[in-house]
This record gives sequence, C-alpha cells and structure tokens, in this order.
Amino acid sequence: MTGRSACLSLPDCRKMNCSRTFFRYSRLATLFSLSWFRSRRQLSARRSLCTSAQPSRDVVLFEHDRTRFFRLLSVFCGGQFLFWTYLGHFAYTGLRDTGGATEKRKAEASTTTTTGLAGMWSFELNLGSNTWRYGFTLGCLAIGAGIVGLGVLFCRRSVSQVVLHQGGRMVTVSTQSPLGPGRGRRITVPLSQVACHAHRHESPSFIPLRVKGHKFYFLLDKEGTVNNARLFDITVGAYRPV
Repeated sequence: MTGRSACLSLPDCRKMNCSRTFFRYSRLATLFSLSWFRSRRQLSARRSLCTSAQPSRDVVLFEHDRTRFFRLLSVFCGGQFLFWTYLGHFAYTGLRDTGGATEKRKAEASTTTTTGLAGMWSFELNLGSNTWRYGFTLGCLAIGAGIVGLGVLFCRRSVSQVVLHQGGRMVTVSTQSPLGPGRGRRITVPLSQVACHAHRHESPSFIPLRVKGHKFYFLLDKEGTVNNARLFDITVGAYRPV
C-alpha cells in the first residue's frame, strides 16, 4: 500500500467505507423523499382543482344586465322595419308606368336636334315599370327584414348570465331580453359541450362562447361581472373541442 491509504489501518478503512456508503444511501433517501413530496403536492393540487371545479351549490359565473340597451335596440329595429315597409308600399302603389309618355317625348324629340353634352348623356328612365317597381319594393322589404333579423340574432346571442350547477357537470346560459332580466332564452347543456375559443384577457370587447348544437357564438360582454374568475377559467372559459 502506498500514499495515504498505507497510513490507515484496516478498521479505519472499514469506517471510511461505511461512512461513504451511508452518505450515498442518505443522498438517495433525500432524493426519493423530495420526489415523493413533489408527487404528493401535484396530486393534492389536482385534487383541489377537481374539487374546486365541482361546487357544492349553483354558482353564477357571469352576469350582465343590458335590458335598457336591448329595449332601445328593439325600438330602433321596429322603427326601421316600419320605415322600409312604408317605403316599399309607396314604391308598389305610388310609382306609375310612364312608358306611353316616354314614347311621345321621343317622337317630339325626333323633330329637334340636340347637340353637346345634353345630347350625349340624355336618357329616359321609367321607374314605374314592373321591373323597377317590384325590385324596389322587394329591396325595401329585404332591408327592413334584415335589420330586424340582425337585431333579434344579436339579442339571442348576447349572454346575460352563466350558471354552473351543483357538481360542475351542467351549465345554464341565459340570453338578454328587452322584456327584462330572466325573460330571455335559457340553454342548459353539459359542461363538455361548452367552450371559449378565446381567453377573456385576449378578447377586446366580447368573449366568444361556443355551445354545441348552435351555429353562432354566444357573446359575453367584457363589461359584465365575472364572479369567480378562477372557476370560470377552468370550467366555462376553458378551451375544449366541441
């Protein structure tokens, strides 16, 4: 034996080997305890997340009452519909066919000559013909009906309240109504059929909410109140394929 190991006796060498072995096993035990603690912590976090996503009672996640706005919107849509309907009625009953008068004017104009820009851009337009009369009437009615349809669609897609029911499996989405809060449409679906396609912090004005079985998005106004932001983000506000 040479060097330092030669100066050590056999009992000292055994003590050093035992101390090294004990240090290694203590280090492994420390790493194992740390990994076990981390796994227990993650498991407890998952359990707390599951229990928080399953409330023991009904929770109102979102609410926003815009009854006054939608009453004004219904008055505006009704006024526009009456205006365009009256305009279509006037076009159908008031416009007269001027085809005979136009032919007489053409016959009189054939005896005279017109020069310059007046003769180049002069033309006759018979707004009382069947084509113009029916087209103008249908156009007015279509505009009025389109304004009313857009108003009704916006009202039926604007959300006034979102309720997560007891247990966290069912969600009720209530829409706005000009008749007052609680008078709108109510849709109760499983939570798995509801998803947000944009985070509430990313949307500038409205939070798009997707409900399975409905073509268009439901809109949550950001001026509304989110009562439980964390519960909203992990349930209704979470993205899931619908």
